[in-house]
Formats: sequence, structure tokens, C-alpha cells
Amino acid sequence: MPDNMRSGFVALIGAPNAGKSTLLNRFVGAKVSIVTHKVQTTRTRVLGVALAGDAQIVFVDTPGIFTPKRRLDRAMVAAAWEGVNDSDLTVLLIDAEGGLRPDVQNIVDGLAKSNKKAVLALNKIDAVKREDLLALAAKLNESGVFTDTFMISALKGDGTKDLLEHLSNAMKPGPWMFPEEQLTDMPMMLLSAEITREKLFLNVHQELPYELTVETETWENFKDGSVKIEQTIYVSRESQRAIILGKGGQRVKRIGAAAREELQEMLERRVHLMLYVKVRENWSDDPSRYKLWNLDYNA
Repeated sequence: MPDNMRSGFVALIGAPNAGKSTLLNRFVGAKVSIVTHKVQTTRTRVLGVALAGDAQIVFVDTPGIFTPKRRLDRAMVAAAWEGVNDSDLTVLLIDAEGGLRPDVQNIVDGLAKSNKKAVLALNKIDAVKREDLLALAAKLNESGVFTDTFMISALKGDGTKDLLEHLSNAMKPGPWMFPEEQLTDMPMMLLSAEITREKLFLNVHQELPYELTVETETWENFKDGSVKIEQTIYVSRESQRAIILGKGGQRVKRIGAAAREELQEMLERRVHLMLYVKVRENWSDDPSRYKLWNLDYNA
């Protein structure tokens, strides 16, 4: 470890699908937050630990901020703003292609109202003309909320090194908060369930609501180094269960195979993954689910 250690927390916030999880995974150098084209994929605050020179930056990937309609929505949005309050710095990531949409304006207004400063990161810049990017940046900076502006592509990596260096330089002197090799604080049982949830969304994006959940029920290590993981996929209706299973159970087998492959790569050992699909009506109103994700049931 370096002699002049510095560290701090940086919250990544934005509207749903702004690219926060993609940016977090790039900074960390490994997958610690799932990424899909489904909105509101990130359900709880995910910590990702990145090293930049003598600084350890603990990134807080938060759920997308949007206008909540249900209990789960309110809890997710509350978790995002809590991430801002608990961090040393905030990065507002904005999909440059989407521009200054109402949900983005609401976030900027929320920062201004609470007297919070943030670093502005315009993402997906490869899809937008330069003059439009400059105009969007100028419009956003009229708010007085932003201390610095970066134009990046979280997916391709453009501009991300400059952003990481800026954040590293802003970290305060102090000991690192996590061991050098640790990348996240998420328990492996929860992270493995998130990997399966990602594969579900990628395979049945159009047919299922984002509310479905996956829970790791058992985790058994064997003497040969392999592990047996049993997970249950919970949905709200029998029709959704049938969609996931597919004809003759073929779809859930494909989903399981994709999740198993990624888990084996992540764990660097053989994985026996067993998936079960069950109907649990109104599971999103169950307080125990919120406790599992560190969400406030009464938000």
C-alpha cells in the first residue's frame, strides 16, 4: 500500500438507464453491479471499490432517480438520495442522447434545493453531435450545481480516465476503508442472485415486469472446490412463471446456463446452479425483502 493513502466515498446518481452501473464496473475493473436495458435495474446501493494511484475511491452505485409510484419505487429513490447524503462527492451521470428530460431536471433541482454540489458527467457522447453536447453542458451548468463537467462514454471508456483522476485528486488523506483486493461489500449470495436477475431481464425483457426478484436459498461448498447454489425466482402471477419456464422448461435452462457461466468465471470454480420459479403475490410489499436489499420499507 502507498505511504500517502487517501480515500473517500463518491455517489453515482442519475435517472434510470443513465449508465451508472456500466461506469461503476469500468472504474472497479470487474462486474459488481448488473447491467441491462431494463429501467431501474439497480435496486439497492452497491459499493464498488476502485484504486487510483494512492487513493481508494468507494463508489456508491445508486438506484435510478425517477418519480416513484409504488412502495418499491419510493424505497429505491430514497436509497439514491441517501447515497448522496452519505458520500464525500457526487457524480450526476446524464444520458447525453436523452438530454435534459424532466426526470433529469428534477434531479438537478433536488441537488440545488439541498445545496449539494456535484460533478457533471455527460454519458454516451458518441451518439450526440459536439455542438449539441456543448449546448447541453452549458444549459445544465446554468443551475450552479456543478463544480466540473466531463464528457464520457462509460461503455467505450472515452473520458473515464480523466474523470477517475479528478475524483482521485479530490479524495482526502486517510487510510483505505477496504483491503486492497476487495472490490465490493455485496455478499456473494446476493451478488450471485443479481447475476441471475440480469440474465432474466436480458432473456425476457419485453415480457416481464422489472419487479421480479431472485433469492439465493442455499450455498454449499464441496471438497472438490465446486459450489452448489440454489436460487428461487419469485414472480407475481402464474402467467409470469410460465414465461420464465418456457416450453418444456427450455427458457429457464438457457437463463440458468448463462448465469452459471458468468458465476463460474467470477468465482473461478465449477458452479452447480439450481433455479426454481415460484409465484408469490405482492412480494414487493413484504418488509423482509426490503431488509435484504437495505431499503427503507417505510420510505
